[in-house]
Amino acid sequence: MHPLLAREGERRILLGNEAIVRGALEAGLRVGAAYPGTPSSEIGNHLFALAQELPGLYFEFSVNEKVALEVAAAAAACGLRALTCMKHVGLNVAADPFLTLAYVGVKGGMVVVTADDPSCHSSQNEQDNRYYARLSGLPMLEPSTPEETRQQVIYAFELSERLELPVLLRTTTRVSHARGPVHCGPLADYQTFPEGRFEKDPGRWIPVPAVARKRHQVLLEKARMAEEEALRCPFNRMVQRGPLGVVASGVSVLYVEDALRELGLEEVSVLYLGFTHPFPRALAREFLSGLERCLVVEELEPYLEEALKVTAQEVGLPVKILGKTQGYLPRYHEFHPGMVKSALARAFELDWQPPEKPDTSWIPELPPRPPTLCPGCPHRETYKLLKEVLQEMGEETDTIYPTDIGCYTLGLLPPLRMADYLLCMGSSVGSSCGFSVATKQRIVSFIGDSTFFHAGLPPLVNALYQGHRFTLVVLDNETTAMTGHQPVPSQELRPEALRDRPVIPIARVCEALGIPTVEINPYRKAEAKEKVKPVLSSGRLGVIVSKAPCVLYRAKFKK
Repeated sequence: MHPLLAREGERRILLGNEAIVRGALEAGLRVGAAYPGTPSSEIGNHLFALAQELPGLYFEFSVNEKVALEVAAAAAACGLRALTCMKHVGLNVAADPFLTLAYVGVKGGMVVVTADDPSCHSSQNEQDNRYYARLSGLPMLEPSTPEETRQQVIYAFELSERLELPVLLRTTTRVSHARGPVHCGPLADYQTFPEGRFEKDPGRWIPVPAVARKRHQVLLEKARMAEEEALRCPFNRMVQRGPLGVVASGVSVLYVEDALRELGLEEVSVLYLGFTHPFPRALAREFLSGLERCLVVEELEPYLEEALKVTAQEVGLPVKILGKTQGYLPRYHEFHPGMVKSALARAFELDWQPPEKPDTSWIPELPPRPPTLCPGCPHRETYKLLKEVLQEMGEETDTIYPTDIGCYTLGLLPPLRMADYLLCMGSSVGSSCGFSVATKQRIVSFIGDSTFFHAGLPPLVNALYQGHRFTLVVLDNETTAMTGHQPVPSQELRPEALRDRPVIPIARVCEALGIPTVEINPYRKAEAKEKVKPVLSSGRLGVIVSKAPCVLYRAKFKK
């Protein structure tokens, strides 16, 4: 039995992501869809496994976040509870349907999990997705612990159905990957999959301009109702003690609680916000009304800080609101307890010095150990053989190597040095089109199998239609390796649950478009080199599919 199917009343130590899944099971989730992306990946992994045990649960790994959101939205339109999850940049991919979904709404509860990544542990930026709540007008919750995460998921489904709107659940890496005690509530009944029903209503579900104008007004009224909900929400907690105050959300709540205790600031007033959009202005006014100064502790952008300043200005409160704009805390990277303690001491003018760091000068300096491709990785073999062919052609040093999102991005490191330009999923193909227009240099771009299906096909069609010239190398290792070996459509080594799914070979897809394509095994080096030479020297658009399973996935699969 899956460990997240623990009996009611049990207490488990769970990751924040596992608590999201447990909360969803207690809330009666019926349809889940996701594209894997750290720090959200464990949510999809567990739902995929649970769907094999629970006949009343459906889950799929969709080809990208946009499709995943559309799958979940349609299920919610039929009255079923649905969830989609993604990392922060994944919501950029899903933003088109997400922003219009705010207008048409849902019938069954729908939760959209966005996992932000301060400090870029596994991401190309550290954008703050709280602004998507403001942009869309949708309610947003922010948990601080695994137990609160479980509770907020259940509340989010209920709130979604009351308002008939999807609800955004925003986590960060430290919430997603922290472990903590979780009290298991009763599971929903998963004996059978319930049949949803879609009720036709073109005046709601088809947002042509005349409909969209009306639905925008509906959304604004729902936002007003959501703000009233935020005022009485149990996840917004206020304790008024004295003229000094602190406001915090997310994992910062835990840092603040520790810092106040350790600094002896028991008389400081606190406002912990777990329902942060719409901003609970009346609650904020009440909290600020008796304060002289208030420190806002939140990771990344001054989202709450700006809302508090506007609220204070509207009613003429003289409280001094401190935070990022005055330099008490940075607008980048994760916080840590010492940083928050230092900010509180400065803000409240305490005579406090951080403890001296121990003398470590006697320890020899350790050599750096950056991440690297695994021993035996097929990507390494592909890079090496292509590098040798280009060297033999005398063009290796002047070749541009656009790359993409995946473990193969590590091709940027020496001695390979075969990654020159990267923006986002699929950008290796789209940017190659631009390089083809702008320069006569040779272009050899790299993309993984999962990324090819996610975002590589549209720009490849563009390249063919527009007559761009470059060689695209598709690194097909039969899995989404970087995020935990999730399935891909071209996969031949696949789990039993996917045996009935068709294999969609990447080489055949490219050939069907009419693009010259060769498939190689990178471990058969001499044969592979002879196959790639004509494609590289053609001066036209061509595709090389390098197909060999990830060594770690193959070992796990054999077990």
